[in-house]
Amino acid sequence: MASNELRTNALSSVRYAEFCLPSCHYGYNKANHTGKDLVPFLSRYMPHLQTLRLWRPDDFLFTTKQRPWSEWRCSDESCKQHTGHDIEQVHQLYSMCEQALIDYCLHRTKEQSNNANTPLLSPMNLLVVTLWYLKHYHSERYISSELNLNRSTVNYFLSEVVNILHACVYPELISIPADIGNRRTPHEPQQHHKLIVDSTCIAIPEPHEAEQRRAYYHGKSPTNYAFKVQVACDFHHQIVHVSDCYHGSVHDITILRESGLLEHVNDSVQIIGDKGYIGEEYVVTPRKKPHGRELTNEDKEFNYQINSARAAIENINQRLKTYGILGGVYRGDIDDFHKMTRITKVVSALCNMNLNKHPVRK
Repeated sequence: MASNELRTNALSSVRYAEFCLPSCHYGYNKANHTGKDLVPFLSRYMPHLQTLRLWRPDDFLFTTKQRPWSEWRCSDESCKQHTGHDIEQVHQLYSMCEQALIDYCLHRTKEQSNNANTPLLSPMNLLVVTLWYLKHYHSERYISSELNLNRSTVNYFLSEVVNILHACVYPELISIPADIGNRRTPHEPQQHHKLIVDSTCIAIPEPHEAEQRRAYYHGKSPTNYAFKVQVACDFHHQIVHVSDCYHGSVHDITILRESGLLEHVNDSVQIIGDKGYIGEEYVVTPRKKPHGRELTNEDKEFNYQINSARAAIENINQRLKTYGILGGVYRGDIDDFHKMTRITKVVSALCNMNLNKHPVRK
């Protein structure tokens, strides 16, 4: 192959490869790159690319046009339409879980070493396809047909990448601030009100067994059956805590008590909740109208402030439902609470990333 042609192919290859491997580990600096150092650089890079099947030794070509990232990265509009995030956010997410995605690719390559023709997605494509799945909740059959992959392959990598996002991204984007008790934040009814909590449901189809129908029953679900999860935010309107998933019939206050959130409350850190949380210490709820009497003006003003603050968590829960996997009817195994919990926490982390750019309140 002629030297100029080699360099042309190599340049496009490196542009793609920079999304797939940590370039700093292999001595490539795209900001200072002139093209003259490509051949020695690629001689170091090739073993890693070949391991990930990004290089075909027979014709020195890389999968530089591997879909769908090669198409979606063309504009922020396209990227947001498919993944729910702009290009900068996708790169930020990738940087959080890059090594775990690469390790997964290496593991899968070793597993399938006896079948060299099995197509594999790059680490970046694994990420964006999973984001696409969470945002739009396309069927695995549809995704496999779009990417020309086996349905079992799609099922496997979607589950694994969700696990990677749960391990790498969720802890980075969701946590209760260590200084929550000292924060002075706007819109507080009182200075010790620091967190807002509410539950939301994730619809499921009607279960076959009567016992399951009783357990999953949730009157606010469009199907009347659901998982239930508790979400808490601070007064910066960022999600700071997400509970495990429960049967839809479990009472809100039970989820709160088992969620671990109460470990963070005290006299100076109290939670605002709705009437479903009445009776729990350090949880502030709207005042009930006394039997046979009206609320005082003071009580009405207090309830107005509490309900105004609570509107933020309700808006956040609506943002969560813009992800099809939470906003639609869940098609997965309804007995797998661990999987549903991981999915919910990953989507909450992704939602938090968007809340940074598009807050529920200015």
